[in-house]
Formats: sequence, C-alpha cells, structure tokens
Amino acid sequence: MKLRLSLACVVAGLTFFAVGTAYKRGAAAQGVSASPRPSDGKRTPVLVELFTSEGCSSCPPADALIARLEKTQPVAGAEVIALKEHVDYWNHLGWRDPYSSAEFSERQNGYAQVFGSNQVYTPQMIVDGRTEFVGSSEGRARQAILQEAQAPKAAVYLRWAPIPSGQARDLAAAKSAALGIPLDVRVEELGETATGDTPEVYLAITESNLHSEVLRGENAGSRFDHFAVVRELRPIGKANPRVAIAFAAQPMVTLAPNWKRENLRAVVFVQERRSRRVLGAAALVFAAQ
Repeated sequence: MKLRLSLACVVAGLTFFAVGTAYKRGAAAQGVSASPRPSDGKRTPVLVELFTSEGCSSCPPADALIARLEKTQPVAGAEVIALKEHVDYWNHLGWRDPYSSAEFSERQNGYAQVFGSNQVYTPQMIVDGRTEFVGSSEGRARQAILQEAQAPKAAVYLRWAPIPSGQARDLAAAKSAALGIPLDVRVEELGETATGDTPEVYLAITESNLHSEVLRGENAGSRFDHFAVVRELRPIGKANPRVAIAFAAQPMVTLAPNWKRENLRAVVFVQERRSRRVLGAAALVFAAQ
C-alpha cells in the first residue's frame, strides 16, 4: 500500500524449559531477563515504538523523549522497552537515513490500518500496539505507558544459552561479531487473546550510542545521538495461549560486523497479528564477551 505523510510532521519444547523453576533460580547467573507480573510489585514491561527519520525536522524532540523514557524510567510500575524504527519514505527528500528500512515503513503502515487511518507520519509513538500519538508528546506517552503497565501481561523469559560443546568454536568466538549466539526464549501465562487472532513472537536487536551527522535535507548541519535503534526485527514463531508454556525456542542471534556489542540489547515481545496488541515483552543486554 502506498504510504502518505500527514501534517503531524510535514506536508510530505527445549530441554531447559522442562523445569521452569530451575530456570528461574539460575537466572541471575546466566543473564536472564523476565517480565514481572503486574501484581508482584515490580515494574511491568511496556513496549514503546517510535517511527522516526533523520530527514524529518520534527523528529529530534521525539527521539530525545524515547531515549529519556527508557534511560530514566519515570513512570511508576512500568519498565519502558524502547524500539526506535527509522522509516524510509523520507529518503527521497534530500537525505538518506542510514538506519532506515522499508520493513519499518511497512510495519507502520500495518498499524495505520488497525488504527483506521490511511496515512502515516513521523514522529509517531505507539505504546504496546494499542495507543498512537505524535511522538514528541511526553504527557500522552506517560499516560499511555501508565495505562499499559496496569494491564495483565504474559511472562517473557530470556537468557543467553550456553554454546553446545559439539560446536567447533569456543564461547568467546561464538559471541563475537558476525557469529551466532543462541538466545533462550520462553513465554508463560499468555492469558486471553482476541478470538481468531494469532499471537506472534518477535525478536528485535537494538543498538544505542549511535551518532550521525546529517549533511542534507531538513536537518542539514545537525548531529544526532541515537538510542535503541532497531537493527533487526523478525518473527521467531507463534505462541499457543492454551498451554502453560505458550512458546519456547532458541533463535540464533547474528551480529553484523559494524554493530558494537556493548551497545546492543535483545528484545522479545508477543503481539497479536490482527489487533497488534502487545501481550508481553522483555529485554536482555548482551553478555560480556
């Protein structure tokens, strides 16, 4: 479907899963991230997506906001997990965003259909797939995040898996750039899903501390510091809401040579295909090499 800009910016069954309690007890030693239940007094993960572009003059305040939300975690009871997705439909207006992808434009267009709009715009912020607004609105962001933090969520568990002894490389080599790292993923207590909908599990890799100097376009002469930029986003399977362990898998994470490991995080979230509602999420930093 053809994308159009609105006036908001410009007129333009794994073995280790068999014993869930043992997995949880060993979490601290193996770098586990888990989604807490809303009733346990901890912060509930809330997925905050920002559709943005280096070519959009209205986007820098929204870029700064999403970085601040995740760094400072200002909403009580919520753990903000940020995904900054750079769209590509600005690239023909004088500056090609080096982090842009047609995949993110398509994802944003899918949201537009769910929200009943035939337009997309930047900056657009979407919270847990349910609420959208102009991405620089901190008040709207805090309100939506607080609301989603109070909703029931699935429990998502992540940890870096040990390298199988039979592989012809050691752990350090396997965790270096351009080589695969196994990530253990488990989803529990998925809860109710929309009738006829399909809960899909996604894996995103984000990178922070990225820097750009924009030479042309609306932001010519500007220098940007980027946070939580999505480097990769892909589905890794479907969850089954009818069983206790709704999803279990061990996807391989492959790092591109130009990604800096110390700035990377793995984010896993469960999202209904039709409604786009996010049912649960978790994030995990990359283990030291």
